[in-house]
Amino acid sequence: MSLKIMPKNVMPDWVAHLNEHYRVVGPTKKLGKYVFDEIDAIEDLHLVSTPTALPPKKYLFPPRENLLQYRLDGSRMEATVISEPTVIFGLHTCDIHAIMLLDRSLSHTFHDQNYLAHRKDTYLVSIECLTPCTEHSFCRDMGTASAADCYDLHMLDLGDVYIIDANTRKGVELLEDCRNVFDALPPDVQRLNEALQAKWEKFNYRLEFDIVEMADLLGEMYESDLWSELGARCLACGMCTNVCPTCYCFDVTDEADLLLEEGGRSRRWDSCQVNTFAEVAGGHDFRARLAERQRHRFMRKGRYQMQTFGIVGCVGCGRCAMSCLVHITPIEVFNELFKRSGMEADDIEEVVAS
Repeated sequence: MSLKIMPKNVMPDWVAHLNEHYRVVGPTKKLGKYVFDEIDAIEDLHLVSTPTALPPKKYLFPPRENLLQYRLDGSRMEATVISEPTVIFGLHTCDIHAIMLLDRSLSHTFHDQNYLAHRKDTYLVSIECLTPCTEHSFCRDMGTASAADCYDLHMLDLGDVYIIDANTRKGVELLEDCRNVFDALPPDVQRLNEALQAKWEKFNYRLEFDIVEMADLLGEMYESDLWSELGARCLACGMCTNVCPTCYCFDVTDEADLLLEEGGRSRRWDSCQVNTFAEVAGGHDFRARLAERQRHRFMRKGRYQMQTFGIVGCVGCGRCAMSCLVHITPIEVFNELFKRSGMEADDIEEVVAS
């Protein structure tokens, strides 16, 4: 770890310099919403923002992407990996945790070459959240209110300056040609520690149980009636998974030209919540009921990914809660499951006692 101090008046020149060598993206405001988009001037960059409509995942795992080109006679088949050096500014700490999960998921048993190519060419510049970014977030409960160790640079606003942790060689590279950036001194480190200590009183716990109990709770409540209640509300629109920073399911399609000589294969984001996701040849659907899809979504976030990768699949960003048209929110679902688990345990004890 290498701590640097950057006066805020240096930021415009630094961003302009990076724009000469990289594609620079960050939170911008459009139609009243924050979105990740290319930054042409410092005025476009909003380092303090509510969660963006789509997560930064879209630069590492694009909504639609070409995978390969081929000739139908078999004479040519080549992978298509199009990537460019990109600096992503303004990543919230929850999004850094989400990228850490994507790193593990997409290089676990199968190495996703497209994702890994984008990841290699991407520089992550995150910022410490000193206050909750939205009423829907619950990052402290999920252990994501502090940055995971996969960023390149991590910034914290100290008022007149940013204190920056250069965590990787890539991070150091971004600062190499930046003038008026200094090594942090002991008083700067003291201000950093004071800011980090002061933030926690602003982040309330919203989960009614400890996160380490999540996987067991979901396993225990697999047959809960709550899933049918959620299924009765769900519209199967897939919005929750589209805005989720940790979802990575996709569909693959082949498209050939009119002469049936050449074609291409592409993938696009898919959602476990839509009607045809689990449908196979012959018309059988392994999760035809909305209740089953809702259960699968929460099981995957709170149990399956924890069991496989050691990380809870929900980072508490609140995007799905902000986007759901029928107001299905993870924190309320998890708390309701916990409440019902206690009620069911009491019922069992009463039966045994009688």
